[in-house]
Amino acid sequence: MTDRVYPSAKPTANGGGAAPAPASVVNGGSNPNKAQLHNANRPMYRPQPPPRRRHRRSCCCYICFCTTLLILFLLLLAAIAGTVFWVLYRPHRPSFSVSTLHLSKFNITDTAVTSTFNLTLTARNPNKKIVFLYDPISVKIFSGDITVGDGSLPGFTQATKNITTVKTVLSSSSPFPDGTDISPLKSSFKNKNLPLKITLDTKVKVKIGKLKTKKLRIRVDCDGIKISVPTGKSPTTANTMDVKCKVDPRFKIIKWTV
Repeated sequence: MTDRVYPSAKPTANGGGAAPAPASVVNGGSNPNKAQLHNANRPMYRPQPPPRRRHRRSCCCYICFCTTLLILFLLLLAAIAGTVFWVLYRPHRPSFSVSTLHLSKFNITDTAVTSTFNLTLTARNPNKKIVFLYDPISVKIFSGDITVGDGSLPGFTQATKNITTVKTVLSSSSPFPDGTDISPLKSSFKNKNLPLKITLDTKVKVKIGKLKTKKLRIRVDCDGIKISVPTGKSPTTANTMDVKCKVDPRFKIIKWTV
């Protein structure tokens, strides 16, 4: 029986010598590469937590809360002051009424209206501790949207619980503005019955003891007046028993008037 001899190592692909021996083992383990040794000395990366904003947000909330409390406190003080003022002085608006209105001349053409009115107004101050100081008063009479009378009243001071009567003459001879529709006025003139509205514009100061306020604009509208057109030299008289005058303060905010 023939003995077979087995080679101790496989031949190389190129027919050369035996394959190289494996790398030697140091201290019983594999030999680490340079990258592993370098990374072993670097500290472990730990992600940083996001920045804390809770403190800033709490400060904003605290400021908003304090501002709201301050506003509420000021509103409360204003309400208390208003209540005390009302209890002490019981303020009321002045009132106006039309005592008499006479029309002595009225004529209308396609370009203008000519008229003469005699007006008597009564102003009342119902307050016991408040005095009104009026500037000169501008007075206009309208029929529809057309001005048929224009004039003024002198300024005056009205003491407490006082009734003041003022008189003036109003007239008109100015031409109509371009584009004015005068057909309703002509129709009223033909029917010999004119619907009228009186408007007063002025400024007034309020005096309480030694204290005076700034001037406040007011407008007085007296509507629902009817008067017949005179046919001769005798003036006609309007029935003013049911005429009511409304007093409104006029507040100017920037460019608008309320």
